[in-house]
Amino acid sequence: MKVKTASAVLIIIGALALGTTVGLAAEQGRIIGWGSKVVGVDLSGGFRAVATGGGHNLGLKADGSIVAWGWNNRGQCDVPPPNTGYVAITAGGGHSLGLKADGSIVAWGLNNRGQCDVPPPNTGYVSIAAGDEYSLGLKADGSIVAWGRNDEGQCKVPPPNTGYVSIAAGAGHSLGLKADGSVVAWGNNDEGQCKVPPPNTGYVSIAAGAGHSLGLKADGSIVAWGRNDKGQCDVPPPNTGYVSIAAGAIHNLGLKADGSIVAWSNNDFGQCDVPAPNTGYVSIAAGVVHSLGLKADGSIVAWGCNNRGQCDVPPPNTGYVSIAAGGWHSLGLKADGSIVAWGLTGYGLCDVPPPNTGYVSIAAGGWYSLGLKADGSIVAWGFNDDGLCDVPPPNTGYVAIAAGEYHSLGLKADGSIVAWGWTEYGLCDVPPPNTGYVAIAAGEYHSLGLKADGSIVAWGRNDEGQCKVPPPNTGYVAIAAGGYHSLGLKADGSIVAWGRNNYGQCKVPPPNTGYVSIAAGADHSLGLKADGSIVAWGLNDEGQCKVPPPNTGYVAIAAGESHNFALRATGVGR
Repeated sequence: MKVKTASAVLIIIGALALGTTVGLAAEQGRIIGWGSKVVGVDLSGGFRAVATGGGHNLGLKADGSIVAWGWNNRGQCDVPPPNTGYVAITAGGGHSLGLKADGSIVAWGLNNRGQCDVPPPNTGYVSIAAGDEYSLGLKADGSIVAWGRNDEGQCKVPPPNTGYVSIAAGAGHSLGLKADGSVVAWGNNDEGQCKVPPPNTGYVSIAAGAGHSLGLKADGSIVAWGRNDKGQCDVPPPNTGYVSIAAGAIHNLGLKADGSIVAWSNNDFGQCDVPAPNTGYVSIAAGVVHSLGLKADGSIVAWGCNNRGQCDVPPPNTGYVSIAAGGWHSLGLKADGSIVAWGLTGYGLCDVPPPNTGYVSIAAGGWYSLGLKADGSIVAWGFNDDGLCDVPPPNTGYVAIAAGEYHSLGLKADGSIVAWGWTEYGLCDVPPPNTGYVAIAAGEYHSLGLKADGSIVAWGRNDEGQCKVPPPNTGYVAIAAGGYHSLGLKADGSIVAWGRNNYGQCKVPPPNTGYVSIAAGADHSLGLKADGSIVAWGLNDEGQCKVPPPNTGYVAIAAGESHNFALRATGVGR
């Protein structure tokens, strides 16, 4: 059995970025997600500010509420009630801060160094910043209050503690901007991150990374100092026209006056690859190895590492007509024939090849994706060690596609099936006669084909009985293949399940009637009822069988490794 794991990243620092109030984007064909690494929140628009932490994000809405998503192992995404009245946000390595309109600070998440214990009196604050395990608050009187981790002096504000107008927190160092345009730095200085280059004048904004610092000048130029092993202090030319800055652990973002973003330094996770079109941005934020940009229409664009779901913001969340869920990534097909992809970014999983037009169907495998074009051709991208993305010639005449863990199926208009990829277990050996097929499904190591006469043909690995169709093998109208189990939907609306049943994934809950669609994950199953409700059964360790309320209005379902997506009709369950 082949095994792959997503890479982990070291949590170091978050950054703060504030934007302006913008309009609310329209909502059509809304996608709801639940289960592993999926956030069931609406991120389609209405944001006025964004902030990124080590592996989590915050969005400030125009109504003063905060939306949080991404890594939540320390409760950093659990905004305390009442979630109202906020005017600013910031995210640290494992904690979050929100500034209220009354000048008080609310802190939540990791508190191992007291970074969430705001010192009394909790009043009079006008700005906030969150470092790795410490916090900063700027008072209206121009003084700075610091609390939390202080082993490198990052919370020891140098005297005189007066005249400050802005603050920034790095991994182990802090920055304060004075009203006279000078910058004061304190804390860890191993890389020179606290040594402000002369002349120390004319600054209007500051940002702090893991071991480097940024300052934005009034003339629109950026000055960078400190650690430079990845070029984080080498601002790309022309160094002009900037209106905002953000610093990640070892990468930087600069927002230009024309609404475009410039990104530089470390790009191991694509955190510097600003998605096209690079226009219309009003605010930026940089996490450890991912980035966020806020558009003028109130939508959020996210890119870079997504190992914790920190980039699960497919904007705009509108206009979808079909969905597919792979092991670690997801696909959405738009009404205009384009594909939106999000999830694990390794192997180019989410890099839909250009031109991204003319698609009529999508399928997501464990580590790769398939798209079917209106002209009957198939486009494949992602992991390709076993030829998963090498569609056999002639690449024409296809009417349906299916993606397994390591093999692919294509159904031709003449009723034949083409299979390619990993050949173990006979995965690609379609049993003769290879004719009369009307539907296909691909599991982890097995395949299903539905014949026009309502019978199912199964082939591949069969150690759990996933290829042993129960008698009578008649009357089927749809099929789905999970990790080691199979589903068949009968014309009478009942579901038949067979194969591995260690988590009850083959035990259809009563009443077994009224189903119109089926989907199978690794160890769980989904059924869509004619009334628009979803029934889920099997393994539920990641909440993959807990359908979010209201369980109504659904028109399509998709099951991934341990997460699900469902397409809800416009205007239902708003």
